[in-house]
Amino acid sequence: MSLESVKEYLSYYNKDNEVMEFDTSSATVELAAKALNVIPARIAKTLSFKKEDTCILVVTAGDTKIDNKKFKNVFGFKAKMLNPDEVLNLTGHPVGGVCPFAIQSDDICVYCDISMKRFNTIFPACGTANSAIELTCEELFKISKSKMWVDVCQIKV
Repeated sequence: MSLESVKEYLSYYNKDNEVMEFDTSSATVELAAKALNVIPARIAKTLSFKKEDTCILVVTAGDTKIDNKKFKNVFGFKAKMLNPDEVLNLTGHPVGGVCPFAIQSDDICVYCDISMKRFNTIFPACGTANSAIELTCEELFKISKSKMWVDVCQIKV
């Protein structure tokens, strides 16, 4: 159901036919990079963080990790990721396919991390553990209805 809802959502932007589906899993950054034949950093991973009774989503480059101090300075609360059941219940997408499109609750805000701006295009998931779409950073920002660009990550070393 998640893939269909994402395709329907993307149809408003004439992007539904650009969704790629793979015969193999793309549920992790490494698997997605392999399926797409790109470097892991170009995978746009969507992370979900607990915020009171709901969550926020932060889309970051695949080679980053959350910097807790930066996160707290930007959002005003400690970064605590949702468990898989909470992710599915709040976003409508399973872990491995979480994306910033067709989110089932209007209470969930999306933020894009500047770590992705190093690339002309990036590849977020499309609601399943074997799907993705190639977008420019500005397309991702617009289509995800992101609230703002944030700087809450550091590149993994």
